[in-house]
Amino acid sequence: MKWIIVAMVIWLAWRFLAKPKPKHKAASLADEAAARALLGLDAAAGPDAIRAAHRRLVADTHPDRGGSAELTRRINAARDLLLKSRR
Repeated sequence: MKWIIVAMVIWLAWRFLAKPKPKHKAASLADEAAARALLGLDAAAGPDAIRAAHRRLVADTHPDRGGSAELTRRINAARDLLLKSRR
């Protein structure tokens, strides 16, 4: 009987403590609109257009080329958000 209780405690601990937490909350439409504006895209842009706009902007703003690390981070986040919403 004791082993059943121990097994249940271990299972409950694993179930609630070892489960990975989501990093980001679900994106709202305002977030997607801001991401599209940052990348200079319209609402009908597909994955290829998103990637092309990302490459174009990062080529100019990458920290290795004298750009801003914060702006590059925001551009990467916008690309990830838009590509994730297209799936």
